[in-house]
Amino acid sequence: MKHFTLNQTTVILLTLNLFATASMVKAQDTTAAQPVQNSVLNLQQCIEIGFKNNPEVKQAGFMAESAKINYNQSKANMLPDLNAGISHTSYNGRSINPYTNSYINEQNTAGSYQLTSGITLWNGSSIQNYMKQYRLNYEAGKMDEQNAKDKLTINIMLSYLSVLSAREQLNIALTQQASTQKKVDLLTIRNNDGAISPSDLSDMKGQLANDGITVVSTKNTLDNALQTLTQLMHIPYSADMQLALMSNGIIIQPYAETVDQVYENASQRLAMVKSADLKVESALKNIKAIRGQMMPTLSLFGGLYTNYSSAANIQQLTGTTDVPTSNYVTVNNVKTTVYGQQSNFTSQPISYNSQIKNNVNSAIGIGLQIPLTNNMQFRNKLKLAKVAELQVKEQAQTTRIQLRQAIVQDFINLNADYSTYKLLLSQVEDFGQSFHAADIRFANGAISTVDYVIAKNNLDRVQLNLVVAKYNYILRTKLLDFYQNRKLW
Repeated sequence: MKHFTLNQTTVILLTLNLFATASMVKAQDTTAAQPVQNSVLNLQQCIEIGFKNNPEVKQAGFMAESAKINYNQSKANMLPDLNAGISHTSYNGRSINPYTNSYINEQNTAGSYQLTSGITLWNGSSIQNYMKQYRLNYEAGKMDEQNAKDKLTINIMLSYLSVLSAREQLNIALTQQASTQKKVDLLTIRNNDGAISPSDLSDMKGQLANDGITVVSTKNTLDNALQTLTQLMHIPYSADMQLALMSNGIIIQPYAETVDQVYENASQRLAMVKSADLKVESALKNIKAIRGQMMPTLSLFGGLYTNYSSAANIQQLTGTTDVPTSNYVTVNNVKTTVYGQQSNFTSQPISYNSQIKNNVNSAIGIGLQIPLTNNMQFRNKLKLAKVAELQVKEQAQTTRIQLRQAIVQDFINLNADYSTYKLLLSQVEDFGQSFHAADIRFANGAISTVDYVIAKNNLDRVQLNLVVAKYNYILRTKLLDFYQNRKLW
């Protein structure tokens, strides 16, 4: 017996780019999450487990955290930098004594120490605009993370309702199979008594086989729906997984709001729309920041410096001695050498601490850097930024168009499901009465097995289709509620 599934009737929702994901359902990693205990889970619990375990949501969270770090760095770029430098060098042979700035030819070591700082005073507000851009990127990253959760919510809700629909269809199929089995048992007895034609029994057995095929097919649909749901939740598959019903208390009626009302609410609250708008604002700030880089940069800088050298020493006077000079005097026609006093010094190395203190010097300055050509880097960078702006604007517009298309499509399908559900309700009642009459007439031998099977198949088919229509209606109303931030459970 041919019957329709929830996934077949809602495939258009999964093909829309609005809710498409590159790879929402991946291979199941049984080490990534613990299996859910054998308890009844509601939709909220399934979604929360998915938020905790789903890799796409985690990756979106990592991206948002990276955007936050970039934003924090952009704020820090407005502060002065502070750097310390230390260097020690060993010299051999001819070198310059840093203490006397004269040449020496000996082995010595020298040390240099510095503490520098600088700050950009003005550069066309480029730093400020970059900070605003990264703040917007961070806000967009948070919206992207929420959008990943929104997509997961939609997919989990679809799979959740698919499981409920398949399970209800399976219960109906099992009931139908049990009813047919009773007829087969009864006809077997009557056939053994020779009260019926053998073809009546074989026809009913054929119907029992059809019912069995329906059960197998529906069970397979249920297993696949459970597999998809557990993959989205990123937990091990369990055929015993129990879900709370959602159809209780739901009134099948036309949706209260219009397309325009739903779209207006959705465009104001959905993370995907907010993310697209934030990315447009970010692109505009990026253009302003690049333009600022093409302006002169005014900066203030300063530093504190000192140094040390092992060759640095000080001469200390130890005394004087008389030494002959090149001069002389004539006394009695005799040349007598003139002696003069010569100071005697001893060389004493200057201590490390004394050199560090005595050699301290500082500097402060202001600089102006004017970009001229820079290999046209900034001009081309600006052109690329303008292209990126056009891209995100187009994406933002496309997002809104796809959102409205999805809402319109949902309303179209909702109205069709509502009308279908009312017709199927009427069909279930009509075919139910026909089958009841056929069952009585068949029990009394007034109709053939073929006529009975036709009446039964008509009722079985509309009962299964009614379940599909009901859950299709629930799904579409839940989608419209989700667009407007209404409670889903």
